[in-house]
Amino acid sequence: MAILRALKEETILPSLNALTKEGVLLELADLLAFQFPFLDKQAVFKTLMERERLGSTGIGEGIAIPHGKMKGQNEMFVCFAKSSDGVQFESIDGRPAHLFFLLLAPEEAAEPYLRVLGQITRFLKRGDIRAKLMKATSAPEIMTIFTETGLTQT
Repeated sequence: MAILRALKEETILPSLNALTKEGVLLELADLLAFQFPFLDKQAVFKTLMERERLGSTGIGEGIAIPHGKMKGQNEMFVCFAKSSDGVQFESIDGRPAHLFFLLLAPEEAAEPYLRVLGQITRFLKRGDIRAKLMKATSAPEIMTIFTETGLTQT
């Protein structure tokens, strides 16, 4: 699955308001539920929190990839958000997370889910891309970075 097929400008938040991990997850769940009204915001939040209890999805280098699988869904949802100040996310390197990619997948979509997680991780591990994303100030600008840097090619 190409990430850009699931990611839309409307699911990009260039400036998070949240100051805590739970706040970030709630803000991202709210963004998805607003764009896809059939998604239950509290169910999305609960799914993400349950996954976080297994271990933080903060992978270091200012990156967090909150993710989870939800029963009853038949498509994958992706959203992206940025926090200029950073949020403590219990990342493996102990540093705040600034770039957040949320992935919500159907419960039975194990292989595509893992493939997309891998794509996102490889993409965000590139320092040049992280730098561009940190400078971006709007959803269209962020989407252009994803398109021009070949997110679908990672």
